[in-house]
Amino acid sequence: MTVPSSPAVPLSILDLAPIPSGGGAGDALRNTIDLARRAEEFGYHRYWVAEHHFATGVAGSAPAVLIGLIAAATETIRVGSGAVQLGHQTPIAVVEQFGLIDALHPGRVDLGLGRSGQRRAELAAEPTRPSPARPPAPAEPARATVVDGLLIPPPFSYAELARSPHLAAQAALLQQPGALTPDFAEQVDDIGAFLAGTYRTPDGYALHAVPGEGARLELWVLGSSGGQSAQVAGERGLPFAANYHVSPSAVLEAVEAYRASFKPSAVLAAPYVVVSADVVVAEDDATARELAKPYALWVRAIRSGQGAIPYPTIADADAHEWTDADRELVADRVDTQFAGSPATVVERLRVLQRVTGADELLVTTITHDHADRVRSFELLATAWREAGVTAGTREAHR
Repeated sequence: MTVPSSPAVPLSILDLAPIPSGGGAGDALRNTIDLARRAEEFGYHRYWVAEHHFATGVAGSAPAVLIGLIAAATETIRVGSGAVQLGHQTPIAVVEQFGLIDALHPGRVDLGLGRSGQRRAELAAEPTRPSPARPPAPAEPARATVVDGLLIPPPFSYAELARSPHLAAQAALLQQPGALTPDFAEQVDDIGAFLAGTYRTPDGYALHAVPGEGARLELWVLGSSGGQSAQVAGERGLPFAANYHVSPSAVLEAVEAYRASFKPSAVLAAPYVVVSADVVVAEDDATARELAKPYALWVRAIRSGQGAIPYPTIADADAHEWTDADRELVADRVDTQFAGSPATVVERLRVLQRVTGADELLVTTITHDHADRVRSFELLATAWREAGVTAGTREAHR
């Protein structure tokens, strides 16, 4: 793995290729290519894209294809996936896709792996009501906490969302009928073996991935909790990305589980953690908060089972009539979005980095107008560089 030589904490980008309301997939993809070029100019370390399906507001359904286009349009910035969903693809398919990109752009490609497809199936299978004859006493509602300045909101339950008809149809169409997804750890091991050229079938037959074998890919695991993803990354000595922007309530659990299970490897001698955050930066706090208004409406669509809708305008956000249930649905995401001036957002990112002990931060920004998004990343990069934020961890992580 290529660890930045500077003691400064690198900033990287996660891009969902958002489709703005009134626009189309072509607009979103052209904006992504343009933003990647600008991110390289601004000095960002990595440019990752996510994988989403059947979302009318997101164009990133095929990360390997999009990463190849981004790599061809840039020169030095690392490019990669945040993350490929292994519930939908076989290890060999993933290795061949990313090996092809690496063959043309060697040493610049990150292969981030996630188990979101598998996790969704597990959540959907959870019982909807208590099984005992006598229901348990109501539990105290979870409360938000503040850890050394970092807001940790109450956890959001994804169980009902995982059972939505939209996600059920998606799961059915993304796999062949009757297909069973292997265990995530087994898939990660198979990917590592294909890359190393050591893969053997259960009966000992050697198979080689071309392209793919010997590719100079950085293998990553992404996770939203302290569950299997964090443990797999730690036990195999791989770098780990934790999602504060998606599951802020579990970010500390995730990074601590990863560090607790970490074993040195040929890739890493010590744990390496990236933590994500959703940010909007403008010249002043009031302007940034105005640009960030549509975010709540967009999250509401995702959380209500519609999937990501075309990103609303500020006028759309102002026109929405919010109920208490709506506000509760999106509160954890809205409350942990960092929207403000460069100084405001840099300070909040400093807190996130200090509390999680992150070695790198991964920021994602969505605004309706592309120019505002580019400007947000430009302002943040300049302010972060001038602030000279250096690596430092909580005492518990030293």
